[in-house]
Amino acid sequence: MARYTGPRCRLCRREGTKLFLKGDRCYSDKCAFERRSYAPGQHGQARIKVSDYGIRLREKQRVRRMYGIQEKQFRRYFDWADRQKGVTGTNLLVLLERRLDNIVYRLGFADSRSQARQLVIHRHFLVNGRMVNIPSYLVRVGDVIEVAEKSKDILPIKTAQEALARRGVPEWLELDSEKLKGTVKSFPERSHITMPIQEQLIVEFYSK
Repeated sequence: MARYTGPRCRLCRREGTKLFLKGDRCYSDKCAFERRSYAPGQHGQARIKVSDYGIRLREKQRVRRMYGIQEKQFRRYFDWADRQKGVTGTNLLVLLERRLDNIVYRLGFADSRSQARQLVIHRHFLVNGRMVNIPSYLVRVGDVIEVAEKSKDILPIKTAQEALARRGVPEWLELDSEKLKGTVKSFPERSHITMPIQEQLIVEFYSK
C-alpha cells in the first residue's frame, strides 16, 4: 500500500494551512506551521504568482493530503462522486467523510487520520460487530463502529479520547464514550464539514 512517509508538517507548510496531520501536536506551540508558516525549501519565502491552474491544483492537493489519500484513489472518488446525483463537490466530500479511518478519527478513537488508518489495519475496530481492517471501508447510515474489547485499554485510544473535547463530535455521528462505541446517524451535509475546503476548485481541476 503506497503512503507518504516523509515529514507531515512539511505538507502543511506547502499547502499554506494546517491540515492537522499530527493530532494534538497541531494545537500546541510545537506546531511547525506556527513557527514557519511559509512553504518549505530555499525559495519558500519568495513571492510567487500562482496561476488559475495552480490554485485549483493546490486545493486538490490540500484535500487529498488532509484525508491521506493517494492521487489514483482520490481520482476514483471524484469519478464516483461525478456519477452520483447532486452536487459533485459535495458528493466527493461525503464519500471522503464516510471512510472508516475518518470515522474513527471523528469519533475520537485516534489522534489523527494517519493514526486511525494504522489502528484500523491492526484490527482494533468492529463495524456492526464484525472486525473490519480496511481504512477505505465506507460506512452506511445506522452502522455501529466500536473499539474491540481487547483494544479498549491501549494507550493511543485512551489518549485520543482525552483530547476529543478540543475537536468535538460531528452532528451526524453519535458517541457513547463509556462503551467506546459510535453510530452513524446520517450522512454529513455540506454545512457539517467545517474545514476550509473549496470543493468547486477540485471539480474545475478534474473537469478540464
